[in-house]
Amino acid sequence: MKKHNCEKCPMRAKYDRAPKSLIGRFWRWHINFCPGWKGYVKSLDEEKKNELTIKYELVAK
Repeated sequence: MKKHNCEKCPMRAKYDRAPKSLIGRFWRWHINFCPGWKGYVKSLDEEKKNELTIKYELVAK
């Protein structure tokens, strides 16, 4: 199983602190197509996926 660094990503932390900052907005835009993020989300259980979907207003695919 591949290890993902998304849980401790510094840009994700910036988004969590200041979603409207330049880096926060960049991170949010970036996760729309990032293969690492998609792999990270797929590796989570359904409960965690649902939490991320709500927290980051993701569209379930």
